[in-house]
Amino acid sequence: MMKVLVTGATGFVGSALVRLLVADPACKGLVVAVRSRTELRIEGVRQVQVGDLLPITDWGLALQGVDTVVHCAARVHVMQDDATDPMQAYREVNVNGTLNLARQAAQAGVGRFVFVSSIKVNGEATQPGQPFSADDVPSPLDPYGVSKLEAEQVLREIEAQTGMEVVIVRPPLVYGPGVKANFASMMRWVVHGIPLPLGTIQNARSMVALDNLVNLLVTCLTHPAAAGQTFLVSDGEDVSTTELLRRTAQAMGKKALLLPVPASVLELGASLLGKRAVVQRLCGSLQVDIEKTRRLLGWSPPLTLDQGLKKAVEGMKP
Repeated sequence: MMKVLVTGATGFVGSALVRLLVADPACKGLVVAVRSRTELRIEGVRQVQVGDLLPITDWGLALQGVDTVVHCAARVHVMQDDATDPMQAYREVNVNGTLNLARQAAQAGVGRFVFVSSIKVNGEATQPGQPFSADDVPSPLDPYGVSKLEAEQVLREIEAQTGMEVVIVRPPLVYGPGVKANFASMMRWVVHGIPLPLGTIQNARSMVALDNLVNLLVTCLTHPAAAGQTFLVSDGEDVSTTELLRRTAQAMGKKALLLPVPASVLELGASLLGKRAVVQRLCGSLQVDIEKTRRLLGWSPPLTLDQGLKKAVEGMKP
């Protein structure tokens, strides 16, 4: 029987994980770490106020009686970062805060530490048909990705020093009910019938439905073959931006209004407007290979891409 601490329990991934663990009969003790005691109220869940994820945070009460930690809390990737020194800001939370938690977890006798990292550790883009794999040499390009890689590295050091098993999961874009940022914007474009110049994009991108990600995280809590491993995760089906928009519209019972503008024209216009990074995400490829995850864990995504899109659409806020 598992006794699990979840950090970041009020976040997009953490809250979904908590809901799944509450319903899991194998989880006999669930602790959630929150900043404020008013954030989360779930029957049968022990809530511990720890404040922010910092190098000085005291995790003692939260770790009492816990044998497994799932670390979802992080300073997340933001497009318009207003920090004076973004790299230092990410390191303070994602590296030093994680190191502090892991050290205290090992001292408290935690046997397994599951870390939600990011595909940005691998890099920002792939060539079509050449997906990232879990064992590729990391190549992060932005402060967030670098901080996640450095967090992975300090966790591996603690694993070697203490014997606490570390499992790392690197998701790509996660979508589902309540999703925000770019994916939410895309759904709003479709629902309002806004014509989009994305009718001929021939890229390939991996994504992961929220339900698929948390299902893998629960698998990683106890599976013997997960110990010491790094896994990539996705829905197992890659799509172009054009196809994603069409299938999102289909999930809404609508038709996407897509104009056949060549990607080269979009890229030229974006360069002139200083929006090159936005078009790169819309037109570039980012694929992940989950063969290792399937083989070692016997795991397959419970939801198809279309099922995941349907749940995301149903969870849209008016």
